[in-house]
Amino acid sequence: FRENVVDDGASFQGVLLGASQKPQRRGVYKMFHGTSVACARLIIANGFKQSSTGLLGKGVYVSRDQKKAQAYPRNAPSSDRVVFELSVRVGRVKRIDKDNHPLLLTWSSNGYDTAWIPPNCGMQCVPSGLEEDCVFDPKRVKVVGIAHAPNPTIEKEVYTMYHGTTVGFARSIITSGFVPSTKGMLGPGVYVSRDKKKAERYPLQENPSNRVVLELEVRVGRVKRIDKDDHPMQYTWHSNGYDTAWVPPNCGMKAVKSGLEEDCIFDTKRIKVVGIAKAPQTAENELKKLPLVVFFFGMLQKHLHKKR
Repeated sequence: FRENVVDDGASFQGVLLGASQKPQRRGVYKMFHGTSVACARLIIANGFKQSSTGLLGKGVYVSRDQKKAQAYPRNAPSSDRVVFELSVRVGRVKRIDKDNHPLLLTWSSNGYDTAWIPPNCGMQCVPSGLEEDCVFDPKRVKVVGIAHAPNPTIEKEVYTMYHGTTVGFARSIITSGFVPSTKGMLGPGVYVSRDKKKAERYPLQENPSNRVVLELEVRVGRVKRIDKDDHPMQYTWHSNGYDTAWVPPNCGMKAVKSGLEEDCIFDTKRIKVVGIAKAPQTAENELKKLPLVVFFFGMLQKHLHKKR
């Protein structure tokens, strides 16, 4: 890295450099972060948080070397290790290349956004000799994919989400399943949110007394982050191999004035209704009984079919 890197806030996925290469093109780079399955869930849901301690002090520890990321967390079994692929806006970078460097723990308070340990620089505290970075502000680090997992655990991860609809449509969804919207901000799919308050506002033009919020289990699969207006994959994420499009909260998109989180699931089979999160009292009991009605009706049909 050079001592100063221009950061213009670019939001493309990033350039992957070799561990010892100098930065090129706008200061946005592809990097990796190794974590546990449990922490991966939290990062996907809430974003990164700073480590309070570490070799380079506070920050998010990442690397351009995927093999290094795969060795973390160090004390976790390989079956509990996940590697995120990241897009990192490095900003102003400080090279730390010797033991007891005067800015080893104070680079951030001296105006730098990222500390960089180049590979094979001879630091005794980095016996592996592998490249390492520490990014002070978690907002500079975005998850763009799963680079490595011991099994499909994360990609098949099930999340609790919510869907706002009318009493009439809630009946239909519970008995017959979801029907994808043919159009919308993210194209065809079922629109859901992890934010219950957002779901409670839908349908937007409907009287609140006719609104129902369904609690869902969603297998998100492969997720594409859509975080800016006119994103190149805003309508084509599914044709590019993704199962879910995700608009993170407060990402600044004009199309999401509320700033609340939103998801679009292409395949309705990935969504299961597990409860009624909110409903008018007059309809709640009826809706809660519907799954049993559907179950017994299905059993009756099977019984009659066997008798034929």
